[in-house]
This record gives sequence, structure tokens and C-alpha cells, in this order.
Amino acid sequence: MRVFLFNIDPLRIRKMKLYSINTGHFKLDGGAMFGVVPKSIWNKLNPADENNMCSWAMRCLLIEDGKRLILIDNGMGNKQDAKFFSYYYLHGNDSLDASLKKYGFGVDDITDMVLTHLHFDHCGGSIKYNSDRTKLEPVFKNAKYYCNEKHWQWATHPNAREKASFLKENIQPIQESGQLNFIDERSAIIPGLSFLEVNGHTEAMMLPVIKTGKETIAFMADLIPSAAHLPLPYVMGYDMRPLETMKEKERILNQAVEGNWKLFFEHDPKVECVSVERTEKGVRKKEEMILSALGV
Repeated sequence: MRVFLFNIDPLRIRKMKLYSINTGHFKLDGGAMFGVVPKSIWNKLNPADENNMCSWAMRCLLIEDGKRLILIDNGMGNKQDAKFFSYYYLHGNDSLDASLKKYGFGVDDITDMVLTHLHFDHCGGSIKYNSDRTKLEPVFKNAKYYCNEKHWQWATHPNAREKASFLKENIQPIQESGQLNFIDERSAIIPGLSFLEVNGHTEAMMLPVIKTGKETIAFMADLIPSAAHLPLPYVMGYDMRPLETMKEKERILNQAVEGNWKLFFEHDPKVECVSVERTEKGVRKKEEMILSALGV
């Protein structure tokens, strides 16, 4: 009797599904978002209002893999006071709960909560007040929360420039709940999900890269917040190490071209995903698409 051994790619027999989760829009200063790029250029890409503020998405990503539901980032939440929201103009009809419900899920179904980093617009939805607003508690009570350990230390002992982005009420209750877990580039929460560590925007931000068997989707977080930020010099004023950001963008954009990755944007108000190609001006957008059109 002959026994034949076949190398079967486990990603081809697993049914991984990806969902775009819109948690709302907010506004940030256009100059801060585009750094040294003149307004005469960036205002054509994302027009500002009379206060120089541009609208940005807080678009998260949900991975369904068997019985696992893995959410990447969760927006800014809604527990802050009116003064806080007066700075950031939370607007639109999207919310975390409504977007999950659209696909038949709720916050209690999330098994794994991955935080690319701990700036308030990426992790604020992690924690909520209880019914009488006397205590802070995890939104995802059945989930493991994941963060990079170096970044956790950076966020819980913040520098003066970045301190306003790291809110204790978003961060400390995660650790107090006992649900905090640390990840790095070697971590494998599920097959097909890996991470790239980048340090230009903030210390040890983690970029998830998802291989579905059909496509490779790279979640750009704040390395490349929108399609308008693809050119290397288009670096946010919020970045701690802007020259490092440029090097990281160049490296990852080259990987994206070589691997035919699709880039998923967390903050682009209109564009969910793009493919990229090399041009005489550098790596640029090839084609825009929505995540659902990729069949993943």
C-alpha cells in the first residue's frame, strides 16, 4: 500500500472572513495631519473646514476565523465628557456596536482585541463606564486584549508631547481586568495573522498583516493613515520620529508592491483599501477598492 503525503496550505481549508468596522468619524487639524506638506496641496486631498479641521474615519478590522473573532482597534468610544468631544467633533452615524451588529455580532462575541497602539482614537472603545457611571470596565468582557509590551510601558509612562493621547481611563482598566496580554513580531494569535513593529509614529506600534489564502491585507494604523499619505514626505506632525516613519513607510511600501498586498486604511474618510505600484515618483496608489470586493 502506498501512502501519499500532500502539503496542504491550512489557509486554503480555513474560512477566514474580514469585515470593515466603522466606529465613527472625528476631526483633526489638517496641518497636524500632513506635517510639512503645504495646505495648498493637502487641502485638495482632504478639504478642511473653516477651522482648518479635516474629517477622518476610525475604521477598524474584524477577523472571523472559526470560533475566533479578532478585532483590530476599536475607535475612541463614547465615555468622554462634552469638553473632550468638543475638541474632536465626533460625527456621523457609524458606531462600533452598529457596525458589529450589521454582521450579526456584538461586543460579547469578540474573543481577541488587538490594539495597534494606545492613542485614544485607537483604543478608547476598549473601556466603558458601568450603568451608574461609578466604575470603568472592559467593553469586551470575553476577550483577551493584546498590546506590545514596549508600547505599554511607553504609554503608561508618557512623554510630555504625547501624554494627551494616552488617557489613563482607556489603558489602566485593561490591566486591572486581568485580560491584558503582550505581543510582538513573533506572536501568532491565529495562523495567517502576523505583525510588523514600527517606531516612527510612536514606540512599538504593531501593524497586523493578514493572509487569507486569497489576499494579503496590511492594516496601516497610523503609519500610513490614509491613501493621501502614501508619498514618503507626507508624515503627520503627531509622529515622534518622522524620519524613522519615512524609512518604515519606504520599507513596507516596497514589501506591499512585491507581495501584492492590499493596504487597509484606518483613517481615510473615503478609501478603505488600495493596491500599490512603483512609479517614477515612488510607490503610489494603483487601484482603490472596498474590503468586501476582495472576496475575503
